[in-house]
Amino acid sequence: MARGLAQRLMGLFKTNTSHQRPIHGRHAKLWQDPHWRDLLLFHEFFDGDTGEGLGASHQTGWTALIASIIDEWVEQPP
Repeated sequence: MARGLAQRLMGLFKTNTSHQRPIHGRHAKLWQDPHWRDLLLFHEFFDGDTGEGLGASHQTGWTALIASIIDEWVEQPP
């Protein structure tokens, strides 16, 4: 169960082949512009259907825990 939740949370921040991230939602500049493409915003909450980040985007509280989750759950190359 924990692995599934971690995978879903990490999926909000992963890019697809078009460099889109669910957290960026409909804000095309954040995935089309190479100067903004790697920017990760830690939103207050997320849309349950799309994963788009909503609310304040300067959060560094619970949402920033994604960094720890990624570090713990992503397999490291040998």
